[in-house]
Amino acid sequence: MSTSNKSPKNVSRRAKALLLLGGVASTVLLWGTMSGWPLSLHLLRFYPKKLGSSFIGWVAGRSIPQGLRLSVLGKFAQSYGVDLAEAEKPLGEYPSLQAFFTRRLKPGLRPQEVAVPGFVNSPVDARIIAGGPIEKDSILQAKGLPYRVTELLKNLPNPGHFEGGHYLTLYLSPKDYHRIHVPIEGTVTAVARVEGELWPVNNASTTHVPRLYERNRRAAWLAHGTGADEGLEVAAVCVGATHVGGVIVDERWLEGRKLPKDGGLSVSNLPCAPGDDLATFQFGSTVVLIIGGPKAKDWVAQRAEGTVKVGQRLGAFR
Repeated sequence: MSTSNKSPKNVSRRAKALLLLGGVASTVLLWGTMSGWPLSLHLLRFYPKKLGSSFIGWVAGRSIPQGLRLSVLGKFAQSYGVDLAEAEKPLGEYPSLQAFFTRRLKPGLRPQEVAVPGFVNSPVDARIIAGGPIEKDSILQAKGLPYRVTELLKNLPNPGHFEGGHYLTLYLSPKDYHRIHVPIEGTVTAVARVEGELWPVNNASTTHVPRLYERNRRAAWLAHGTGADEGLEVAAVCVGATHVGGVIVDERWLEGRKLPKDGGLSVSNLPCAPGDDLATFQFGSTVVLIIGGPKAKDWVAQRAEGTVKVGQRLGAFR
């Protein structure tokens, strides 16, 4: 004689499990309604963002068969509006999605604007989404959401001395060129990495997730200005995001060493020039430029919004 598995005890356990699941779902929905967060952001609390980002990075690095490259990469480029005429190589010569995403441009496409006193040129192709003065260690990621400069610049030396300076936030979309270039004339003194979270960096996140840029994984680069940029100090912070875990600092600034997972390295005042390679994003995200130094009070942003290209001037001395 067989025994049914639908005993009162089993039914009771299933009912409790269903009630618990329903309660969790209701809590998430209510939480979203009460806090004003989009439901997608609440669901991301439960998504393994680092594991997912590692997997996407692995997939993007897999070799695409020669016969499929034009189709696969062409669809990606078409979906995001990538300008293929700017790419250094024909589409079929990129062996993987990651190789295409980190592509170089044809020589001469991003000339640097002529140097003037205090110039800072754009390190990326991007859209300026925020900017302004640094006051009381705070800058804004969005209206009503400040975050701390000293935490953003964690693992760089003396992060608090940018007080009274300026910041510019530059957002890269998937269609953009994803190499990052030196914005000033100077000498490089430090590089750093912070092992943080991997929240997405988009309109929903920047307007809802507190301290987004100081929470996320990031790499930073620091230089003192020389020549026309004497008196400035500039930090470029390359912020990762969901599925954008990789920020590769150019080997030149590492001087044969490995950048710690969460730590910094001093750099022996290596000279840098506008347009030199600084780093590369493996998929797109955001660069926050922090501008300080003894002459920071004389520096004025000439672009406060809109799109910019590598080499275009962001600001200079007044």
